[in-house]
Amino acid sequence: MSIQKLEIPSLQGDRIILRAPQPADFGAVEAFFADPKASRFYGGPLSRLQAWRSFAAQIGHWALRGYGVWMIEEKQSGQALGACGFYWPEGWPRRELTWWLLPEARGKGIASEASCLAIRHAYDVYRWDLVETHMKDENEAARALVHRLGGELMARERFPDGFARNVYRLPNGN
Repeated sequence: MSIQKLEIPSLQGDRIILRAPQPADFGAVEAFFADPKASRFYGGPLSRLQAWRSFAAQIGHWALRGYGVWMIEEKQSGQALGACGFYWPEGWPRRELTWWLLPEARGKGIASEASCLAIRHAYDVYRWDLVETHMKDENEAARALVHRLGGELMARERFPDGFARNVYRLPNGN
């Protein structure tokens, strides 16, 4: 494995920008991971140090894999609302689309807009032939978003953390 040159593109949506993580974004990351309800499907709650390590790993993923997770910035306020992008941890079978939002950003279509931007980028720029995602069975909000995005069930698999998950193919929303 070689380390990629760290080039993180920005993607523009109607209300949001997907952009490179910045040091100032750590406050949003820490707040998300400190909230037990918000972060329960993402390994939380986490201490400040654990949240920092997660944030650093998110940034390092870009250098190691050549793609990663963007911060979601609200255009109007410039505020970080969450993150969305692609993640492939060591030992996992494949990459996946992932996202998280601060509680105050939920229910506004932000995750849907961010996911559509990321999916389009994966198909059109990275030229991937498949974008997929998965979630724990209890994550009803994630499953609802996948259905809104036109996700198609393609498999049920057991993952390295011991949980079985449905795996969904996500279409290019062009």
